[in-house]
Amino acid sequence: MKIVLATGNRGKLREFRQMCQDEVVAFSDLLGSFDIVEDGGTFAANALIKAKTIYAKLKEKFPDEAYIVIADDSGISVPALGGIPGIFSARYAGEGASDKENLYKLIDALKEKGLVEAPAYYTAAIAIVSDLGEYVVHGWMHGRVITEAKGDKGFGYDPMFIPSEYDKTLGELDDDIKSKISHRAKALVLAKPIIQMLKRQ
Repeated sequence: MKIVLATGNRGKLREFRQMCQDEVVAFSDLLGSFDIVEDGGTFAANALIKAKTIYAKLKEKFPDEAYIVIADDSGISVPALGGIPGIFSARYAGEGASDKENLYKLIDALKEKGLVEAPAYYTAAIAIVSDLGEYVVHGWMHGRVITEAKGDKGFGYDPMFIPSEYDKTLGELDDDIKSKISHRAKALVLAKPIIQMLKRQ
């Protein structure tokens, strides 16, 4: 049974492969690249949209194969800014915006409010879709954002986010630390038993 990740983001694919310790295939390797309209109002809704879309296309193309499709939707929220960028984290600076453009737009938004730092948190929703149904789990990572990008590890908003109980940004912390404390890692802890159950069926 193949585990297929419904993302084209290579950073996320690398993280999932490290954390799953399973062979995880990017959907584009099986179906080619295409865009999925994420018009849900929550992280969970968008994760399910992605997983269900990829699952339906896989069943259409490979009707005799069994798949577990995993999709995540994640982002950062800053309560002092009204919770932005939230579900719009990946396109905060506009459709097709780069990680850097999104990052610096959030830094500018903090500066406009006269803030040099503010509490923030990451949310990850992981959706799992197979012949046996649909599941969604969540994970969170709390900390603070700063108005300076530090470190070149990670992706997205990692260089401006300092997790609680740490004094370095996610852009500076090593992968082995991030794999223990990240929102995606926490959600994956809850997703793993579901994936293992589905693999045994």
